[in-house]
Amino acid sequence: MYEDKTLICKDCGNEFVFTAGEQEFYAEKGFENEPQRCKDCRVARKNAIKQSREMHEVVCADCGAVTQVPFKPKGDRPVYCSNCFENHR
Repeated sequence: MYEDKTLICKDCGNEFVFTAGEQEFYAEKGFENEPQRCKDCRVARKNAIKQSREMHEVVCADCGAVTQVPFKPKGDRPVYCSNCFENHR
């Protein structure tokens, strides 16, 4: 049903393959647009966004550990470290 497609990365201009498996995954998730960046450029962009994120130091409401979160706590709700957050899910 799907065939591999060769696309051009909008950041670096290199060709990359949008595989049949990736196309099927996109269709299952309801994505309508094809990827515009190659894998290396997607990873670089994601890392740049993570590094530019302002982090805020907080104390975990459960274990008391000092941790950082990517949002400014308002004080009306408890904030947890990643381990305790997983336990509350």
